[in-house]
Amino acid sequence: MNLNNHLRLDRNAEWLEGVRRMLSPNHDARPANTDIELLVIHGISLPPGKFGGGYIDQLFTNTLSPEAHPYFSEIADLRVASHVLINREGEITQYVPFNRRAWHAGMSEFKGRKLCNDFSIGIELEGCDDQPYTEQQYESLSILTLILKRHWPAIKNDHIVGHCHIAPERKTDPGPSFDWTHYFYLLNKYDVI
Repeated sequence: MNLNNHLRLDRNAEWLEGVRRMLSPNHDARPANTDIELLVIHGISLPPGKFGGGYIDQLFTNTLSPEAHPYFSEIADLRVASHVLINREGEITQYVPFNRRAWHAGMSEFKGRKLCNDFSIGIELEGCDDQPYTEQQYESLSILTLILKRHWPAIKNDHIVGHCHIAPERKTDPGPSFDWTHYFYLLNKYDVI
């Protein structure tokens, strides 16, 4: 697999080229002199346990109707977005430029450092805690991870975490159904290609 032909960053390392783009308003400037050194993997399904339907786009662009599903009345006012989403087919949508602080992790801490949004990139996988993620998602996630690691070398393997690791009192995603062993196997496999 040739990573250079599959995905690449634009010249400013803000956007991925060749992916769907939908700008979210839910971001702001990173603190001055803050390097990107953490990758946070999330899992999301809207409504819970259901896939497709465009509701994640709506949530991340503040257009989710509280009347569309009973659960949405609880979350419609949230102002959140990850940098990217990988859907069940492995297709990537980018919502926030990588140089900006996406509002994805909330109150969080990594190795004693609080406010992980400041120094991280957030990747959502369309999924939930109790259903396996797809092979297409693992493939896209692995390739994207390598591209990000090559541009931001501070993102080492021990700086790749789940939302559950940085906010364990609040979050469980990407959940026990996320296969970390398989993901790191693919990272190693593609890193030598």
